[in-house]
Amino acid sequence: MILRGELPPGERLTEDRLAEQLGVSRNPVREAIRSLEATGLVEVIPRRGAYVCHPDLADVRNLLELRSVLEGYAAEKAARELPDGLVDDLTRIIDDGIAASEAGNHVLAAELHRDFHLATEQAIGNPYLLQVVEPLRQRTEMVFSILLDRRGPVSWHEHQAVRDAIAAGDPNRARDTVFEHIMSVLDELEQQPAPEPA
Repeated sequence: MILRGELPPGERLTEDRLAEQLGVSRNPVREAIRSLEATGLVEVIPRRGAYVCHPDLADVRNLLELRSVLEGYAAEKAARELPDGLVDDLTRIIDDGIAASEAGNHVLAAELHRDFHLATEQAIGNPYLLQVVEPLRQRTEMVFSILLDRRGPVSWHEHQAVRDAIAAGDPNRARDTVFEHIMSVLDELEQQPAPEPA
């Protein structure tokens, strides 16, 4: 619900209301809030309650810089090795992502954005990469969801550039286009208006 934008940054998470909305007791909601606090999506303030986090620009910058290095490595390796079927998979994801963005289906577009990066990471066959990137991805998903409506068309052009570099077998360009794609998210986020204090 947070990643879909149904619970926007700054929203107070009331256990009773969420339990009723989700059709569960308060205990699973309480456990979910604790788990989400560990991912950085939720902040629990003593005696005030739990809130959906506002992205902290310094924290987001650190996370995105690290993701750009790791995901750039994946694209670089994919361009060197050209794993079977990867370019076709990336093309299908991009086509589906463009269609989802044009139809205003931001939830599906966000899933396809994630699938694009996962396809490359999985194709290079390094299971440790997925273990390292996934927690970073979880902590930055909200940033992507906040900007999705604005970045939809631009984002898919950036994905096409990554795919084209991999298809051309150009490791340096593949790495660089991933870096540019991920860091452009930070540029967009820095242009967002500052959040209202909770």
